[in-house]
Amino acid sequence: MADETLRVEVVFALPGRVWREAVMLPAASTVADAVAASGLASVCADETGEPPAGYGVYGRSVRPSEVLIDGQRVEIYRPLIIDPRKRRREREAR
Repeated sequence: MADETLRVEVVFALPGRVWREAVMLPAASTVADAVAASGLASVCADETGEPPAGYGVYGRSVRPSEVLIDGQRVEIYRPLIIDPRKRRREREAR
């Protein structure tokens, strides 16, 4: 059906703060479409100084081209401050 719409939630989080935007999109919209409609990619860039590191849907990493289903939650992942493996090695060295 050409007139179907999807309602998805896009979220971006930092320690102590969360941004959430519910967006309505046409059927067959992608993760990239949802992120663009939410405007939260610019919030990520403003808050971290870098563009989003990736995207996910309910904790599962996805590509920007993945087609969404009604009711899904798109997560914007921020860049890592330090590589977890490097941090673990430094901790063990101390």
